[in-house]
Amino acid sequence: MIQVQRPLIIQSQLIRLCCPLETRLKHASFRQRHHRRLHTKTVTDDDIARLAARPLHPLTLADLIKNGRPPLSASALYNSANFTLSILPARLAHRIQSLRNLPFIVVSNPHIHKIHNNYLHSLSTLLPWAEKEIKTLEDEVKFTEVMADLVQTHANTISILARGFLEARKYISPKEVTRFLDEHLRARIGTRLIAEQHIALHFSSQPHQELSSSSSSEDPSHPSSSYIGVIDTNLRPASIIQHCESVVSEICELKYGVRPHIVLTGEPDYTFAHVPVHLEYILTELLKNAFRATVESGMEREPIEVTIAPLPEDLLCEDNESMSDEVISNIDQGNLDVASKSFTGQDASDTASAVASEMIRPLARSTPGVTIRIRDRGGGISPENYAHIWDYSFTTFNEEQVSSTLSGGSPSKSSSGMDGLNAISGPGGDGANSLAGLGYGLPLGRAYAEYFGGGIAVQSMWGWGTDVYLSLRGVGKVD
Repeated sequence: MIQVQRPLIIQSQLIRLCCPLETRLKHASFRQRHHRRLHTKTVTDDDIARLAARPLHPLTLADLIKNGRPPLSASALYNSANFTLSILPARLAHRIQSLRNLPFIVVSNPHIHKIHNNYLHSLSTLLPWAEKEIKTLEDEVKFTEVMADLVQTHANTISILARGFLEARKYISPKEVTRFLDEHLRARIGTRLIAEQHIALHFSSQPHQELSSSSSSEDPSHPSSSYIGVIDTNLRPASIIQHCESVVSEICELKYGVRPHIVLTGEPDYTFAHVPVHLEYILTELLKNAFRATVESGMEREPIEVTIAPLPEDLLCEDNESMSDEVISNIDQGNLDVASKSFTGQDASDTASAVASEMIRPLARSTPGVTIRIRDRGGGISPENYAHIWDYSFTTFNEEQVSSTLSGGSPSKSSSGMDGLNAISGPGGDGANSLAGLGYGLPLGRAYAEYFGGGIAVQSMWGWGTDVYLSLRGVGKVD
């Protein structure tokens, strides 16, 4: 059998991706930065045009678990690698094309240009594999190195784009920035998830467990039996809520000297299948907002009520009419490049027909899911702010706030509503303070929720409090 030495970069990805939440946190510092020189191929304009012309289809959670539970056989592992290879090059080309369709002066900004070059680099590492099929363990290991390099290369995409658009704000309207970012960041969710899923499956496959002398059930880097890659098929929302409460409480006490408390109601023992890191990010953002509102309104003695409500089984199995409108669209997943094409005069009717033709059901109607309600007594959202809760807040900064943010500070609370709670790290590798004050939390959280057919709804009673409803769909029953 071929003896393969795994590069440290993939080892570090395993700990972050495959392990249960507690293990990931314990080994968070074990993120080595080790680069192995990868074989690349020059990316031509013809390559980009050819790949960007391919239609993209919405990704379902079922796509990511179709190879079954780990440990994967060699053939199943090769199927995962080839599936990943079949869809990633076109997705990267779409991102390159969308960036190039922005006004030239915007793309010339060094931060935005860096993101453009990062996508070119990732595509150049994939092109040598584009015309071949992965059939050997040695090829699969090399391909997994490419996936690990892709994940690391794009780790700070969000914060770098934010800085770029802040600097280029004179040349593009806030509305166009919001539209572009919403689409681009949704597409990034899928690209990253596809790569991370294969990396995780790589380590939980039977061939690589046999190659590893340290592989055992006690190995802290060994994935939980409930995991299929980065998907936990036995995900307990109550556990994620309790972890997020602990994190937000610590920061809240550091900032304000007090910490509100949560009362958990509903069905805390309910489990379903989803991506834990996505739920963790969404809940952190929602609890952050609830804690801040509660403290700033002087209601810190009032509990924040979090209710876990599974989607009713009778609704899932019988009420076909009510489920008929639940679809995933390419708009939800950022696959149409509508924002960037708007600069070239794309016809709105063409966009509408494209959206309609690409809608699919997220999963079978028997798919379990959950709704999580977060209720606070923080005084609600003022009418003038309610209309902008889904905007990327930095687009409304004045010049003084822009200068402060670009120099590493954050806008004053009085002018933007930002405070110390915004220092919580976002998903995908951005540093702890890289998104502070940029107002990405809520719109990005909604993108994660909607990506697989879920959503976030906000109901506010001005002068009283706010109810936020997070709905998520699972992957159905996994054999």
